[in-house]
Amino acid sequence: MRLEISCQDRVGLAKDILSVLETYGINLMSIDASNKGFFFLQFADVPFDVLSALMPQIRKIEAVYDVRTVAFMPSEQEHYALQTLLKTLPDGVFSLDAKGRIRIANDAAQFMLGMQLHEVLDESLNHWVQGFNFGRWLSEPQLLPQAARVRIGNSEYLAEMLPVMLPDGEGSEIRAGAVVTLKSPARVGQQFNALQSQNKGFANVLAVSERMQQVLKQAERMAQLDAPLLITGETGTGKEMMARACHDASMRREKSFVAINCAAIPDSAVEDELFGYVSHGKLMKRGFFEEAQGGTVFLDEVAEMSAAAQVKLLRLLQDGSFRRVGGEEDIRPDVRIICSTQEDLAARCQQGQFREDLYYRIHVLAFHLPALRERKVDILPLAEMFLAHYCAQLSCPVRRISAKCRSFMQSYAWPGNVRQLKNAIFRAVSMWDGAGELSVEQLKLPSYDEGQGYFDQQFEGTLEQAMKQYEANLLRRLYPAYPSTRQLAKKLGVSHTAIANKLRDYGINKEP
Repeated sequence: MRLEISCQDRVGLAKDILSVLETYGINLMSIDASNKGFFFLQFADVPFDVLSALMPQIRKIEAVYDVRTVAFMPSEQEHYALQTLLKTLPDGVFSLDAKGRIRIANDAAQFMLGMQLHEVLDESLNHWVQGFNFGRWLSEPQLLPQAARVRIGNSEYLAEMLPVMLPDGEGSEIRAGAVVTLKSPARVGQQFNALQSQNKGFANVLAVSERMQQVLKQAERMAQLDAPLLITGETGTGKEMMARACHDASMRREKSFVAINCAAIPDSAVEDELFGYVSHGKLMKRGFFEEAQGGTVFLDEVAEMSAAAQVKLLRLLQDGSFRRVGGEEDIRPDVRIICSTQEDLAARCQQGQFREDLYYRIHVLAFHLPALRERKVDILPLAEMFLAHYCAQLSCPVRRISAKCRSFMQSYAWPGNVRQLKNAIFRAVSMWDGAGELSVEQLKLPSYDEGQGYFDQQFEGTLEQAMKQYEANLLRRLYPAYPSTRQLAKKLGVSHTAIANKLRDYGINKEP
């Protein structure tokens, strides 16, 4: 039971209120006093008839204006708000007393130590954290904030130490202890990038591996140019994120970034959506290219664009203009075009499924995003970043990734790449069952082997059909590199006639 008493500040008021409580045999549990005209009391629940008699008696006390029940005390709200903050904070936080002993350790700090709170309470932080003497710092004549590089086992952290000083009522302060925050290198790098100029555009792209760092260097240079850009990579590698980063790092960053998934727009509507349309001389709809005036148009999965839309896009790239569907006026938008695909566009040109002249127009600048299995060094930093993000977003305690799960993540093929990793972490956090570490089982990833696919995916068809499909895919990939039947036959160690027959059977043509 909690009461809020609005009152005037008066000497002896608290004594009078406590006397009324004593009359009814009520034992006070806590009290919050405020200099803003409020008094808060907490005591055990009492019957309704007792409460009904108690509140009028308190109202009769001199300087009391009103009394009402409340759900919580101000100190309780502050306490639980602080608990929530500490629980969800991805950084490890310790509260130390004046001798450097642990008084509070949030969930992230406990995970860093690999211990429970009751195991570390009243113990010196230097039992686990090396590289800085907390006790010596706290005993210095002038206690100033500090930052230092420290270690817990083989892991390194940035430690930030802030002294806690309490007023002594005589105009000076009493040394009460300190608050210590530990941040991982990945966390420090993330915060540093967030402080960089927004013009860079690549602050949210994590790149630890040398290969991905090279891609970022390429992308940063190409972002400053205004020529068409083609981004290739498997599904889930982050092509749209890189396209948006290129836009944000370009001179067009103040204008619109319009992303269009060409595979999601029906063939019958793609021209209308991209270029707009006119009916009976009246403009009915502006296309995406007009909506993005001055900005960037991102054509995702450009390989899926219809033949008619390819022709219009080619004209736009060649002449800088297009016509709306049903219109006669030439529109000249000021946009930069960035395209992406997970398909082999050169092979599509070979098969006649994509215009070769358009391919060369959109392939002025290009970079390839490697698959996650090709940059294994990035897997664990990405997983830790997603884990911290979703734990904070879903208000879950910050968790660690078990050693077994770490090993599994690095050996898994990740056919869905970064998107699959991100979704797996989100699923695990959202279905959190209270376990202390993230396990392999919680990721719920299907068994997969590179080159073989998912083990638990039911295969349909015959062995002969599977062999033909593999053979056709192989020939389509190799034919652009060995563009004559004799060269291809020599490469594969078969006769010229056999290759010619197979190319004809599978409909693989040299010319688009």
